[in-house]
Amino acid sequence: MTTADTNMTDMMQVTVAGMRRKRMVGFGIVAAVLVYLTYIFFAFDIPEVISDIDGDDARILVADSYSYKTHVTRDNRDGSVGVSIEGERKGRYPEGEAPSWVTLGETTVIQLEDGHEVIFDPEEIRYDIPGYGLVTARPNSDGVNATLPAGDVPAWINASKNRLAITTEAGRLTVTRNRTEVFRYFGGWELFFFTLDSPYHGLGFAAVLSRAVSGEAGAIWADFWGNDMWRHSDVVWAIGETILMAFLGTFGAAIIALPLGFLAAKNFTPLGPIRFGMRRIFDFLRGVDGLIWTIILSRAFGPGPMTGSLAILLTDTGSFGKMFSEAFENIDNKQIEGIASTGAKPLQRYRFGVIPQVTPVLLSQILYYLESNTRSATIIGAITGGGIGLLLTQAIITQKDWEEVTYYIILIIIMVMLMDSLSGWLRRKLIKGDEGGH
Repeated sequence: MTTADTNMTDMMQVTVAGMRRKRMVGFGIVAAVLVYLTYIFFAFDIPEVISDIDGDDARILVADSYSYKTHVTRDNRDGSVGVSIEGERKGRYPEGEAPSWVTLGETTVIQLEDGHEVIFDPEEIRYDIPGYGLVTARPNSDGVNATLPAGDVPAWINASKNRLAITTEAGRLTVTRNRTEVFRYFGGWELFFFTLDSPYHGLGFAAVLSRAVSGEAGAIWADFWGNDMWRHSDVVWAIGETILMAFLGTFGAAIIALPLGFLAAKNFTPLGPIRFGMRRIFDFLRGVDGLIWTIILSRAFGPGPMTGSLAILLTDTGSFGKMFSEAFENIDNKQIEGIASTGAKPLQRYRFGVIPQVTPVLLSQILYYLESNTRSATIIGAITGGGIGLLLTQAIITQKDWEEVTYYIILIIIMVMLMDSLSGWLRRKLIKGDEGGH
């Protein structure tokens, strides 16, 4: 075997050994990921989480997001019956009035879908369920005293001494000692435009438009804008607060970080201790999450949109300071030298030799953070008590106004999309315009 053949054989052996090592490393990484996922599966008790999933609760939650409930409620102590949308006082029908499927009187008859019928008698509650039979209840101080058809109790009926709950496709009935309620679902968001006390409630679009043309446009707008159920004016104001929090926090941070960025750039600040100290300040500010700053500032200054703006400002000052200083370190010194040769002072060198070079990068980062902070301001507002985040949190806490939760989420998505489009448009306009000037 010649020397060349020996060298070739050695090279092949080295190549094969290298490929084998890479293959083993790849297998090792895959095995490590699988082991980690297995650990997560049991550490987070995923089997228990899956077993706790309740399909009925999920179905009710989804239904609540795109529909509304009309509540027919009886006080079992005095026999009084009231009807309201979502059970709210602001959506309550006037006394003695009810929708067409509810007949009020000494005996109240509630017609649900598919032949389901609930009757409030002075002494008992009766629910005639097609295909199952008649369910009765006599609520008093001893309990609900429910009577069910013979046989096994189906899963959609929950009966105990003090409570009877029946959930069917036609609606829900809940009976306790002191209260009886029937829920009936309808698609849509009822009272979204006009409340029950508005003269425009129940009118079609054409009728409302006709009245608007005939001179009632101002009254129609006032009834819509002042809707007590959906609070459109409060919602728009809250969205404005959210955008303002993001705007003040983002641009306030940019204004503060711009001069500080020069102190952290090695080509502008030759003293190492100053650079080191400034960079550690940036690390500290951006190392503490915005939500943590929000909690700290809320404790110090109290809740409010300004507290949210300050939380965003502190976090972004650290982020902008780091990015700006790195941008300053990568500028072309020839432009600065050219301006210095004209006798320009240091501030003039920075203004005309540095800023124009980094403007596209700075604007791009600032506008991106503005769009991102619009989302963050929603969560921060839930903590500081301001903006659309507060309304969203309040709606979630009630555990019943899920159609309002959906409404707020849709508005948040639209707000973020608009801010994204606006920031993208500004980036293109400002950056291209700046480049065109060169």
